[in-house]
This record gives sequence, structure tokens and C-alpha cells, in this order.
Amino acid sequence: MKKALVTGGARGIGAAISRALANSGWDVVIHYHKSEPEARALAQELGATPIQADIRDAAQVCEMFQSIGAIDLLVNNAGLADYGLFTDLTPARWREIFAVNLDGTFYCTQAALPAMIQAKSGVILNIASIWGMVGASCEAAYAASKAAVIGLTKSLAKELGPSGIRVNCIAPGAVETEMLAELTPADLEAIRRATPLGTLGTPADIAHVAAFLASDQARFLTGQIISPNGGFVI
Repeated sequence: MKKALVTGGARGIGAAISRALANSGWDVVIHYHKSEPEARALAQELGATPIQADIRDAAQVCEMFQSIGAIDLLVNNAGLADYGLFTDLTPARWREIFAVNLDGTFYCTQAALPAMIQAKSGVILNIASIWGMVGASCEAAYAASKAAVIGLTKSLAKELGPSGIRVNCIAPGAVETEMLAELTPADLEAIRRATPLGTLGTPADIAHVAAFLASDQARFLTGQIISPNGGFVI
């Protein structure tokens, strides 16, 4: 059975991806930072393995990979959102967002690669955002960090392709998770009206895409930015 690690895999989109992969026959390792009750409950439900680490810390990431061993699939899903005026953004908050969204992706990918390169096989899925594609007012740090993830995805696809490793990115649109909690009902309704399909996404919508990209059916896809967004960005 192939093994997958899903960072931030206990809640929201990460939990949906963990569930979809387990249902597709993957041996899933559910990473969490602070969501221990959710991670353990989901792991029990899926027959998966929970593991704790702060992915902002390279040493903790190293210890996590030493514990779980070689993996066939890495889903860099853990992320931190931010909403507010750029002029109010502090250097500390800027660094915190990049530490989770970009540094964490860097640390986990570097730790996963030696075994994948040796095996001449592997899949890396990075979870970005449509805001990383087009930018977003009042979400400059978040958008910038996700744009960096997109750039990293494309670069790694070119570098790792000769080693048989596929690297793709999912850039979701507005999805009904806790990340939308700061938006008012009027804001959400405006997003729905601006979306050609007239609806918000669900975590399951993103998880279905992840399960496909992780499968052999996507063997000829790498370096791609797949954006399930209901037509909000075309």
C-alpha cells in the first residue's frame, strides 16, 4: 500500500483530502500542529496515523519524516490565512504567514525528496489559492505566499521530472471552510454572485481533484496549476 502524508490533514480541505485518499486505498499519515483531537478522531475513522509537528521548524519536520519513513505522496496543505489592510500588516505577521505557507512547504518537500528520488517515483501536491494566481485586496501576504508556492511547483516539476516525480498545484477558489469565517454573509453572497456556477466550493470538491492528481490516471500531468473555483477565475 502506498503511503501519503497530508500536512494540516485534520481539518477543512486537509481532512477532506485525507478522507479521499484513504478511500482510494492510500495509507494516510495525518499531520497536525495544534488540532490533536480532530486528528486523532479522523485517524481512528480512517485507520490512518496522526503525527504532530510544527512545519515552521525544520528540525521538527526532520523528526517527523524520520518517524514516518519514506512516502509516495506529499500533500502540502497546511496553510495560514490573513485578512486586513497591507498598511496594518506587521513584519511579524508577514513572516508567520510565509513560515507556514512557504517555509513549511519547502521543509516538507526537501525531507520527502531523497526517498522519492531514490525510488524514481513520487507525487507532490501543493495547495495554493486563486489569490496566488491573481492577487487579492486585503490579503497581500497570503496571496504573495501562495504565488510563491505556485512558482515553486512549476520549478520543481521541471527539476524533478527526470526523476519520475510529478509536482502539481491545486489553487482553490472560495471554499466553505474556517478560512472564510472573517467574511460577512454579504461578502459571501457577493462571491457567489461573481461565480459563474453560483455556488461556493466544498472541501470535498478539492479533495476529488487531489485524489485524481495523486493517482496513476494523472501520470502525464506535472507542473500544472489546477484551479477548482466555479469559474470565478478563468
